[in-house]
Amino acid sequence: MHYRTLLTAFTLVLSLAATPALAEDPKNSPDALFIITSDSLQTRGMAMVLANAMSQQGAQLHFLLCDSAGELAVADYESQALEPRGMRPEGLLAQLMKNSAKVEVCALYLPNSQYSAADLREGVTVAQPPEIARMMADENIRVFGF
Repeated sequence: MHYRTLLTAFTLVLSLAATPALAEDPKNSPDALFIITSDSLQTRGMAMVLANAMSQQGAQLHFLLCDSAGELAVADYESQALEPRGMRPEGLLAQLMKNSAKVEVCALYLPNSQYSAADLREGVTVAQPPEIARMMADENIRVFGF
């Protein structure tokens, strides 16, 4: 019986010792939740540029689009191109989705807009408030608001 206790303690110590090394590994970077509500084209664009940089560094991204920013999730929405590269926020969002970013609209967006679920880009879903609240409270998920 004493042998099992010693073995369990040894295993626990080894797993705790390995935790800092895993945290420093870019492959294990924490998730990020981007909450975008701004109607500003430049703010939306910068949010996507920063999210793209984080994605390139290995972060798993989640987007919550609320209020007028929900239009970024609408399939036929097209904003003005931003200089210097002529990119559109919704174009970068589509690229991020191809790279496994999860995109959701706020639960209040569709019932309070002219759009329905059928108008959303493929892969965009309606957020579940308990899940978003869980992510916001998770100390391993960085939350950014734009």
